Amino acid sequence: MTESMPPGGAALDADGLMRRSGCFEIANTVLARLPEPLHALALKHRELLKFAVVGGTAFLVDNTVFYGLKLTILEPKPVTAKVIAVLVATIVSYVLNREWSFRTRGGRERHHEAALFFLISGVGLVLSSVPLWISRYVFLLETPDVSLVTQEIADFMSAQVIGTLIAMVFRFWAFRKWVFPDEEVHPGRVRLAPAPKPKDEAA
Repeated sequence: MTESMPPGGAALDADGLMRRSGCFEIANTVLARLPEPLHALALKHRELLKFAVVGGTAFLVDNTVFYGLKLTILEPKPVTAKVIAVLVATIVSYVLNREWSFRTRGGRERHHEAALFFLISGVGLVLSSVPLWISRYVFLLETPDVSLVTQEIADFMSAQVIGTLIAMVFRFWAFRKWVFPDEEVHPGRVRLAPAPKPKDEAA
């Protein structure tokens, strides 16, 4: 199904935003300048690389919301703060993954796709929150049992590093398998171009 743009071009899709900002050209230039076999490896795993970039963006959103809540209104409830942060980051992740990371994939109607995305992200939410729960309530790495510095380091490592990595690996596998199962469903969408052939080969 073809997605239409509002009259007058008031809204741009993700590809349009990338092209307008120059990000797409930068990505193509970087990719084209990669030496072999890095270039072939980048092309082969381009979805994973883009997913990692989206993951990094969601990670920043997650951290901002998590610490914004944990250090203010949800100071005594770090797990609740983490859940809210992951929910906000998940919304950002869905938009970027659908329109960029997996933009040539599809195979499902939009509402089914979104439902599966958020269902799988819900599992990821549990996976990302478990290490923090274990850190706080099994190992008791919280004040007054430990210092504030130790508590904050434990929170960061368990929630923002271990939990995030576990959830990210699970989501990448699950998104490709169930949410965006079919390749080249939207072949018209722009993809990163392969590097041009050397002049001697072209000749």
